[in-house]
Amino acid sequence: MKRTADRPLPQGKMSVPEALIFGALMAVVGLAVLYFLFNTLAAVLGALALFSYVFVYTPMKRASNLAVFAGAFPGAIPPMLGYVAATGQFDLCAGLLFAVQFVWQFPHFWAIAWVSHADYSKAGYRLLPSRGEKDGHSAFLILLYTLFLIPVSLLPWAFGLTGVFSAWAGAALGIGFAMPAVQLFFRKNDLAAKRVMFASFLYLPLILIVYLIDKV
Repeated sequence: MKRTADRPLPQGKMSVPEALIFGALMAVVGLAVLYFLFNTLAAVLGALALFSYVFVYTPMKRASNLAVFAGAFPGAIPPMLGYVAATGQFDLCAGLLFAVQFVWQFPHFWAIAWVSHADYSKAGYRLLPSRGEKDGHSAFLILLYTLFLIPVSLLPWAFGLTGVFSAWAGAALGIGFAMPAVQLFFRKNDLAAKRVMFASFLYLPLILIVYLIDKV
């Protein structure tokens, strides 16, 4: 794949055994940091994210586009893990942070899969949700999930965890994210998909910043 050609393994700068040893070492160190510097629950969440990403999501990428669904679970753990590490507890707020990032990942990754479709195909990956791949069905699902993200992003406000500013800001950010998805639905081209991709890059940090500054 072009996008991974400069990495150490394809470049021959690192052997597979070296990569396995280094990866295992980093995993152990990371989990130890979570356990000893934060708390047990944070370490458990880290272990779940690591296991599901390496042993479920990664092998599934060659087998089925359901890999995107499987990968959304470890992908949504980091904000929840950060909250648990900071507070030492798993509660509604942790779950809502997970929910927002879980839903966000579908339009985010499908937009990337659309833009990088040719490159992914070379590696045997078929990660768009439609059998027709870059078609109207894939574009519709990308739009549907951006729209679904709007009510999900309002849940912290609905449950009284954030103030009204987060509701207005969340709605505005969600509409802003959905606009390029609407363009993709009608145009079905790489430029529109790239706009969805970059909108997803902006949306996630902005909504998390909104939640942070508008805590009740």
